[in-house]
Amino acid sequence: MDILSNLKYAKGSRKKKKRIGRGQGSGYGGTSTKGHKGAKSRAGYKNRAWFEGGQMPLQRRIPKFGFKNINRIEYNILNVGNLQQLIDGGKIKETDLNLEYFFNKRILKDKRSPLKILGNGELKSKIEVSANSFSKTAKEKIEKLGGKALVV
Repeated sequence: MDILSNLKYAKGSRKKKKRIGRGQGSGYGGTSTKGHKGAKSRAGYKNRAWFEGGQMPLQRRIPKFGFKNINRIEYNILNVGNLQQLIDGGKIKETDLNLEYFFNKRILKDKRSPLKILGNGELKSKIEVSANSFSKTAKEKIEKLGGKALVV
């Protein structure tokens, strides 16, 4: 008959805590489970996650890749399709367009970067655009309708 005062843990379910450095009789005395010699056995040893024991580290073994061109020109870009949307929406009312005009109308945010017109989308209106650069298709689409693509 099991009563609360007779209850015991199942055999093998409870294990004694490993008490390190408490003499030879404990079984964990002497080297205190740290083995012999070496940095890991010493007091104050700290293991840095990236340290590989003096072996050439991973971040130096793996080849570097990529390239950042310091002379890269970051353009403001506008597609001819976007220009047509702005004309249809009434935001652009003039036909003579340039970087200053787009900046004042808040179509472009950066006044310092050069403007490039790209040829994505359809253009239905005759416009005269002054920009730093044009893609071949953008220039064709603008001039096909009788407009002008002026490189500044």
